[in-house]
Amino acid sequence: MPTNNWSRILPGIALCTAISLAAMGLQAIEEHWTGRPWLEALVIAILLGTILRTAWTPGPRWTPGINFSAKTLLEVAVVLLGASISFQAVMQAGLGLIIGIAAVVAVAILASYGLCRLLGLPKRMAVLVACGNSICGNSAIAAVAPVIGAKPEDVASSIAFTAVLGVIVVLTLPILVPLLGLSLTQYGVLAGLTVYAVPQVLAATVPIGLVSTQLGTLVKLVRVLMLGPVVIVLSILGGRETSTSKTGLSLKKLVPWFIIGFLGLAALRSFGVIPEAILSAILPTATMLTIISMAALGLGVDLKVLGRVGGRVTLAVTLSLLVLVSISLGLIWLLGLS
Repeated sequence: MPTNNWSRILPGIALCTAISLAAMGLQAIEEHWTGRPWLEALVIAILLGTILRTAWTPGPRWTPGINFSAKTLLEVAVVLLGASISFQAVMQAGLGLIIGIAAVVAVAILASYGLCRLLGLPKRMAVLVACGNSICGNSAIAAVAPVIGAKPEDVASSIAFTAVLGVIVVLTLPILVPLLGLSLTQYGVLAGLTVYAVPQVLAATVPIGLVSTQLGTLVKLVRVLMLGPVVIVLSILGGRETSTSKTGLSLKKLVPWFIIGFLGLAALRSFGVIPEAILSAILPTATMLTIISMAALGLGVDLKVLGRVGGRVTLAVTLSLLVLVSISLGLIWLLGLS
């Protein structure tokens, strides 16, 4: 990148980085006092960015770097996240459960999207809520957002409401064990299919039992792997929508470069090509870039927009989660898990 371009984007990147560091510091304080991060730095960065944007509107000096952080850095982070995926996890789960997990994700996305649209949410926000609820919460929303061209307000509101509900799920899901008479195996599968993040799966299953924790983590990892196919499908659908007047479609138009990079790194990780030393550096870098991009998205949020959609988003996320829990219990019954 030319020097003059760097000089244009550095102030905005520095601002987003400062917000991200503050968010990480607040998460560390939160963990120290509560023992776990109820609100992750990713969510805190959005909130801090939104608060700052409410008090102050960034001028032309900051805008190029904020836009670069919200788009390009997020795309780079998605590529690096591919290194966290190992296809071997799929083989360990068993074919029946893998097909079941894929079916749950697909049905949940369609049902959630339909609910969101019935409640009057815009198409892009409906996709974000559906993917966040059905796959892996914040990470899915962050990965899908650049593919569908989601607005910062849509991303921020989707992540904010999904994050709050994610905490509620962790606290309330164990109640279903005595309420429904679930076994350790059944509860592990249910937690893996419904809880948003891997750390949250641990928080929801460790108090119940080791079997639930092991199975829940495995199911959750397989569920996360569904993000790749979902994003590719969304890319293809988006490419078709924007190219209906053209005679041909290129791979670049159908599948963005960062999705190809994501799958490439996942393949390298699965074949053991990436050295452990490099792998240990890639994942924290991906996390940091994601947090920076979320701070940038927060700086682009108009609170008036969030106020207009807040109630509908809350209802949509809640109903979507209830649908996901119902579908997951149906899969457990269908597979005859005991």
